[in-house]
Amino acid sequence: MFKVFIDGSAGTTGLRIREMLGKRTDISLISLPEQLRKDVAARKEAINASDVTFLCLPDDAAREAVLLVENPDTVVIDASTAHRTAAGWAYGFPELSAAHRAAIAQGKRIANPGCYASGFIALVYPLVKAGLVAPDYPFVCHAVSGYSGAGKKGIAEYEAENRPPLYDTPRLYALSLSHKHLPEMKAVCGLSRTPVFNPYVCDYYCGMTVNVPLFADLLVKKTAAADIRAFLAEHYAESAFLSVGEEESGYISANTLNETNRMEILVNGNDERILLTARFDNLGKGASGAAIQNMNIALGLDERISL
Repeated sequence: MFKVFIDGSAGTTGLRIREMLGKRTDISLISLPEQLRKDVAARKEAINASDVTFLCLPDDAAREAVLLVENPDTVVIDASTAHRTAAGWAYGFPELSAAHRAAIAQGKRIANPGCYASGFIALVYPLVKAGLVAPDYPFVCHAVSGYSGAGKKGIAEYEAENRPPLYDTPRLYALSLSHKHLPEMKAVCGLSRTPVFNPYVCDYYCGMTVNVPLFADLLVKKTAAADIRAFLAEHYAESAFLSVGEEESGYISANTLNETNRMEILVNGNDERILLTARFDNLGKGASGAAIQNMNIALGLDERISL
């Protein structure tokens, strides 16, 4: 029986992790009474009594929580942005490479990827790593997400009875082009140029598409969409949760993989311009599902359990 503590279990990610793990017979959840949920001594005791602790906290609080860890055997999985580019932390995206998977399996500090970043990195990392796209390529990324990605406060605003009419439309944000996921997008993919990233929050609860257009003549070697599709299909061929779909004709919906830990990659376009798309559940492979997958790997279990 593995002991698991969720520090910050009242948030969207923590609640879903708790819900999913609560159905398992191999997991014992460590819970704190409401009055001790923010008590440092109580949290420290729970963290060090656990085999795995999930940090579902704001960045500064996550950094402070790591300082409470004294048990060398406790695995920490941080769902915040705080450690995604930090030295000594495994980046929790095992499908990227054998090295990423090994780091998760062998490490005690795992940084769970950001939701938008997961889609971008799934599309871009293999292409840059293989030398098909140069690290200084001027990447642009457009993405849409359901409002659940905005957290408890954002969900309340979208579901308020008298919300402003502007919430009825897609809303572009991060207008300074300095979104918090950009550092991991750049670092994990080994880019020398920071991408232009345009995210939208939209009036539906859950689901996400991340889109990266490419100019064929700006690639290291001009490559057709079909060849990139075949390359990505081979790269992710052994993955339990990532797959490469066929060319779409019409519309790509963002909510078709909700309530799963799956991600589907689509490659569309023509001989001159190629469109890469990743679609997935922003609370699944984009957050809680990925965290549980990382926990399973770190504990030496089948990564598919409860997913």
